[in-house]
Amino acid sequence: MNHLLFEDFQPLSAIATTPSGAKKLQPFCQASGATLWLPESLSGVDCAQFYSEPLKTHIANLWHSQRALVFCLATGAVVRLIAPLLQHKSSDPAVVVIDEAGKFVISLCSGHQGGADKLSFAIAKVIGATPVLTSASSSAGLTAVDLLGVPFGWYKGEGDWTDASAAIARGERVQVIQDAGSTLWRRAASFGRSNFSFEESPQTKAKIWITPYNSLQAGLPETTAQLQSSANPPLPQVQWHPRVLWVGIGCERGTSRQLIETAIAEVCRKHQLAEGAIAGIATIDIKADEVGILELCRDRQLPLYTFPSELLRTISVPNPSTIVDAEVGTPSVAEAAALSAAKSQTLLVPKQIFRFPIENFDYQLEIQNHATSSTWGDPKTGVAPKSKIQNQKGAVTIAIASSAQEYSDRTGKLLLVGTGPGELNQITPAAQAAISSADAVIGYSLYIQLIDSLLQPHQIIEALPITQERQRAQRAIELANWGLTVAVVSSGDCGIYGMAGLVLEELHSHGWDGATPNVEIFPGISALQAAASRVGTPLMHDFCAISLSDLLTPWEVIEKRLVAAAAADFVTAIYNPRSQTRIQQLTIAKDIFLKHRDPNTPVAIVRSAYRQDEQIHLTTLEKLLDVPVDMLTTVLIGNQSTRTHANWMITPRGYFGTM
Repeated sequence: MNHLLFEDFQPLSAIATTPSGAKKLQPFCQASGATLWLPESLSGVDCAQFYSEPLKTHIANLWHSQRALVFCLATGAVVRLIAPLLQHKSSDPAVVVIDEAGKFVISLCSGHQGGADKLSFAIAKVIGATPVLTSASSSAGLTAVDLLGVPFGWYKGEGDWTDASAAIARGERVQVIQDAGSTLWRRAASFGRSNFSFEESPQTKAKIWITPYNSLQAGLPETTAQLQSSANPPLPQVQWHPRVLWVGIGCERGTSRQLIETAIAEVCRKHQLAEGAIAGIATIDIKADEVGILELCRDRQLPLYTFPSELLRTISVPNPSTIVDAEVGTPSVAEAAALSAAKSQTLLVPKQIFRFPIENFDYQLEIQNHATSSTWGDPKTGVAPKSKIQNQKGAVTIAIASSAQEYSDRTGKLLLVGTGPGELNQITPAAQAAISSADAVIGYSLYIQLIDSLLQPHQIIEALPITQERQRAQRAIELANWGLTVAVVSSGDCGIYGMAGLVLEELHSHGWDGATPNVEIFPGISALQAAASRVGTPLMHDFCAISLSDLLTPWEVIEKRLVAAAAADFVTAIYNPRSQTRIQQLTIAKDIFLKHRDPNTPVAIVRSAYRQDEQIHLTTLEKLLDVPVDMLTTVLIGNQSTRTHANWMITPRGYFGTM
């Protein structure tokens, strides 16, 4: 079973001590892939693991290995059990409590950073319970500042997060200074509810920096420093660092990871750049096996991009080197690689050279900025005198460029969701959980309106017109490739004339590997099922569905299928029977069926099933055109054995059954 909705919380454990508690947790464990832990006294329960030590000891053993713990116990008991284990909300696992009646799901600890709020909401949708979230931002639908950058893979920097969060919760004016990263977060409803400003004001009570710079350190670049003002007492400030910095590296063979790492740290310190804003490392392809670089990327979990010399030599750089050109076939490695990885034409930091003097085993570094100094030799070649090279143990050149779009190491997810007829109680619990847990929700504007109560304040909502299905699919894939979890909603079943097919088509056309982004499909009650349920049992025997829309299918093909369905005596569901510009197709369909069926064949015409403006008509094939239809209408044409009785449409299960 696919557990994409709960993937971010793995490894995940659920704990109960009674048979009724175990029974409540089993549906959640099945849906999430959580491990169900029970005492040995309940060893007869299937699909569970059992502990023999005291529960307090067992929880302590799980605490540091699990990302989330879900209890079906009294809240007070859980509090006493976990109290000695709590350290900090940034490191503690999410803790959620479900009452034994299964009515409430309580986010107890690590609601924001640990994800307990999000987990509670997802569990509640799966088991049909009410989520209980008590944080101020959740209750008021405000921006949770400590989660703001998570969907975009931003690095959470230094700051007074508690006081900044409190200022937002109190509705006080909070200044946002953003010079990097996505601005999509501003489209969320929570942004409009929070008192954010992008300008300096005497009323400002806190600041949020979204920048690759260490904005809370002294010595900021002038343009950034001007945005800070002195305050007494100082304002609470926090930093999010979008990962936009690409570090270009050139080095001598065998240069140590320690030298490379320290050189990067020194460059970032000198230029007030946050190391957390580093997106990745870039170099020439012949350095793809350089041990020091590989160790750094492995331990820092940074991507390594390598480029051939033929590409690097085409990049215009401020400090080309003839010596480097003669050695590796390109006049620049660090600068050209940084620009290539960042897809930029301007360096944030031109190349800097670091060396480790062999005679001095203390880690003292010497730096050369080729734009201003020639201490180490010729600034045009970037090479020190030969005697100096001979006395060196290693050398590394660092350059940094900034990309327009941040890098994210999150794996994106596409949740393709069928919302059924439109009423919330007709949407499956799994589909509701998928919609509520997404970072972004994309769909036709009408369908977005129908699920409004499932949408969360922090979500990015993009509603597009009815004719832009392919654009919706492309946009969803774009966001998922960026690392976001995207719910794409369709009415009915998303795999029947819905968005699931278009999304998979687009993925296929772009060489999708079947894994990244992840895809999960959540079925819904289809339009033909919903329409049939409102009029009886017209689909009790073989049936087919045919759309009369010729936007994606030539009319000649549609007409051929209508003839085949009519001749084969299939009960036929007709989708998209008429639009404002397409009015003749239904007439042609009626004439085709009249050639093969009795004029009194029962026909149901259902518009907006289960919605407030629902309309239902039972008529006959001969009188089909007497009832107005549109794109929200489904037409059900019976077969030769279909009958009507007391305003019900019935197709016998036995093909030649009698009524």
